[in-house]
Amino acid sequence: MSHNENRSSELRVTNSDLDRYFTFLRHVLVNTTATRAAGESLGYAAAVTESMQLARATHDAGRKIMFIGNGGSAAIASHMATDYSKNGGLRAMAMNDGATLTCLSNDLGYENVFSTQIAMHANEGDLLVAISSSGRSESITKAARAAREKGCAVMTLSGFAPGNPLRDLGDLNFYVASDQYGYVEIAHLAICHAVLDFSCGLVPPTLS
Repeated sequence: MSHNENRSSELRVTNSDLDRYFTFLRHVLVNTTATRAAGESLGYAAAVTESMQLARATHDAGRKIMFIGNGGSAAIASHMATDYSKNGGLRAMAMNDGATLTCLSNDLGYENVFSTQIAMHANEGDLLVAISSSGRSESITKAARAAREKGCAVMTLSGFAPGNPLRDLGDLNFYVASDQYGYVEIAHLAICHAVLDFSCGLVPPTLS
């Protein structure tokens, strides 16, 4: 038996392990905090409600929702742009085209890949949803500032350190208190889905 086969045979997860994992994930999700631009605390339900209203008002005004993120957050951005358009009937897009990203990063530096697109394509009244697990990705913080300069509303989702810079840049800011990428990314995806699902009237069933 090879070393890898030996190691594989040692990998085990118990029901108790799974219970602790998902219990902690729930803890992370329900303890997400929200703030306004000036750092004013906002109730979780109020923040989700305002996010729903902002997304709908953006569309109704003939404007668009733009999602941005890197890595796992880029996957969330693409996922949400698709779902907000198809399931929510909202005008939404993700700025994740591979050719565009490699072109702009090669010519202008990766920190400018989203801010450059926003400068080109954003209109006053659009909504930017900026997603970063650490809240410290320069490509994301520069984009949030560029969106503000264009007169866009900004919603941020971040995690890791509570003082991360992205958390100060949105009209609405969701913060997930974990330093683990998996928990933060799952929470960000769940928050975005909750905003969409509740706006579509998809109220979860009561468990017996």
